[in-house]
Amino acid sequence: MQWKQFLIIIGGILATTAVTLGSAPAQAPYKTLHNFTESEGAFVHWTMTFDAAGNLYGTSCYGGSSGSGVVFELSPNGDGSWTESTLHDFTGGADGSCPQGAPIFDADGDLYATAYSGAIYGGGNVFELTPNADGSWTETVLYNFTGRGDGNGPNPIIFDAQGNLYGTVTWGGTDGEGGVFKLTPNSDGTWAESTLYTFTGGKDGGHPVTILIFDAAGSLYGMTQWAGAYGNGVVFSLTPNVNGTWKEEVLHAFAGGNDGAGGGEGLVFDTAGNLYGGTWGGGVYGYGVIYKLTHMSGGVWKEMVAHAFTGGKDGADAGETELTFDSGGNLYGTANSGGTYGYGLVFQLTPTSSGGWKETVLHVFQDKPGADPAGGVIFDVAGNLYGTTGGDGSKTFGTVFEITP
Repeated sequence: MQWKQFLIIIGGILATTAVTLGSAPAQAPYKTLHNFTESEGAFVHWTMTFDAAGNLYGTSCYGGSSGSGVVFELSPNGDGSWTESTLHDFTGGADGSCPQGAPIFDADGDLYATAYSGAIYGGGNVFELTPNADGSWTETVLYNFTGRGDGNGPNPIIFDAQGNLYGTVTWGGTDGEGGVFKLTPNSDGTWAESTLYTFTGGKDGGHPVTILIFDAAGSLYGMTQWAGAYGNGVVFSLTPNVNGTWKEEVLHAFAGGNDGAGGGEGLVFDTAGNLYGGTWGGGVYGYGVIYKLTHMSGGVWKEMVAHAFTGGKDGADAGETELTFDSGGNLYGTANSGGTYGYGLVFQLTPTSSGGWKETVLHVFQDKPGADPAGGVIFDVAGNLYGTTGGDGSKTFGTVFEITP
């Protein structure tokens, strides 16, 4: 996929950062809930979603009967095992190919997600899955991207409070650098697409793979992989104007040195309104960082590196992680590579009294069969963590795992 073309940029001038490197202690209890076969799905590489009954929902970009990916459900059984069901098996035709991200629910229990490619124009689509009385699900395509002004290669989507959908496209748009879109439901069941912003590839950034998030005031936040003032991506906000347009502001342009390089996929706010995210490259050691952005007086945002990955036992490449907080203010995510065996890990970052952060490695992947963790991890009501791995694509095709504290 295009968004897997990472920027691994070696940091330049070394400087002291507010980071505490953690060693790998005895790991938390780990359990594989499901090993995917290629016919069930492959490259299971995103964060998942729980429903109220405790079932997990996710996507795979490849695999399935046509090799175009699936939307799946994992349901817990009384004996501790889990049963996998395929909700939709993509054909690569009009229904799309390579579904993206954690499916999201509406109030009626319908699921929504995007297909990165395929569909009528080859540019991907936004789709809805509706449950049927017999346990099957029906796919309805809400919008097909043309690859022209509306862009192509849609990334995972979010709802606002009014039921509108928002997301980013990695490619296309006026300047070919991707953009931000909104889908609004019409009374007849169709959806209307509007482009909120198209990236120019200049200082405003280019080629987002980000999942957007809202703040309390209704502004959107995300990242781009490339472009920006230094060519290494940006963190941006989009604020709605009274006339219906949206204004973009660059909160941080990655310089490619100690601050990181290559804006990733997921941002998260803490309770104080600070933003956190990960990068694919840069940092003191050149293997990516977890960063914090604090809104200062005058509208300026200041970046602090919470953790710079060494590429060793602490991991490498956190550009694909979607970070999440627990109630104690600890931060959790995945490193796509590095770790003891080079296949990635799940980490926890704990704030220290000195203002820095300490990393704890919760699980190191050994490619037996898990490898290539990505997306993020989510909590259940009992405090257990759940995530996915992509597999190696030849012998292993992805897993869903659980980590128990």
